Amino acid sequence: MTAQPDPGPTSRVYFSQRLRMHYVDWGNPDAPPMILLHGGRDHCRNWDWVARAFRRDFHVIAPDLRGHGDSAWSAAGHYTMANYIYDLAQLIHQQKLAPVTIIAHSLGGNISLRYSGIYPENVHKLVAIEGLGPGPRQPDAATTDTIADRMRAWIDESRAYSGRQPLRYATLEDAHTRMREANAHLSDEQTRHLTEHGINQNEDGSYSWKFDQYVRLWPPYDMTRQMIAALWSRITCPTLLVYGEESWAKNPAADGRLDYFKNAQVLGVPNAGHWVHHDQLDLFLREVRMFLGKPAA
Repeated sequence: MTAQPDPGPTSRVYFSQRLRMHYVDWGNPDAPPMILLHGGRDHCRNWDWVARAFRRDFHVIAPDLRGHGDSAWSAAGHYTMANYIYDLAQLIHQQKLAPVTIIAHSLGGNISLRYSGIYPENVHKLVAIEGLGPGPRQPDAATTDTIADRMRAWIDESRAYSGRQPLRYATLEDAHTRMREANAHLSDEQTRHLTEHGINQNEDGSYSWKFDQYVRLWPPYDMTRQMIAALWSRITCPTLLVYGEESWAKNPAADGRLDYFKNAQVLGVPNAGHWVHHDQLDLFLREVRMFLGKPAA
């Protein structure tokens, strides 16, 4: 009998603050739930290799953040951490996923860490890849710059973004080339997969990335780093903090950020940059399986 191809995920929709939000569902609904949350200017299909590895043990769901992938863009072009956290809270609430295991990267890791401090009872285990951001002991513009200065800077940036047009690539190959330039660790298969799921074709035949340009623009106010650290200290679930040893991110055990967690451990991954789950997939999956208590058969 000819082996059947591995079926991909099913696209689904939920609503959050009137926005049409997209996620993919990898099936196995009777298994424990797992959310895979991507980073900034990325999309849910960047998790496909991880999702396939865990779909037999978990009910895997991977959402697109607002303004990313196939989720709706904010009409105001305004993206805040409060909005992102609300979207995650709504997905977990509407689909009755709690207590859920979360694996998250970068911006998604930041969102998930804060959510886990707000609703510690809703998260079973948490893997955050470079989602901590700067530590609370480092200088913080939110507490050193005046609100007037921050608002003026944000208004100036918003005006500048209003005149920007999304980059256009004449061919898919041009977009593949840009993806390769962004991460030298990627294989050709990874580059093509990430590009082709992360791009739309324009009416004139050119190609542009799916994300809203305004997701690059950070709001003028947010929680202070001390407030964020206070949320970290409320997380009760086992937490794995992952960083790439070739990334700009620092070891949270060395700079004091680990001290804010009740039940966390750190994994530094050699020969990996910011996208650890792409750069060292086999090592990442092996370590995460051990952490989740699901070692490979």
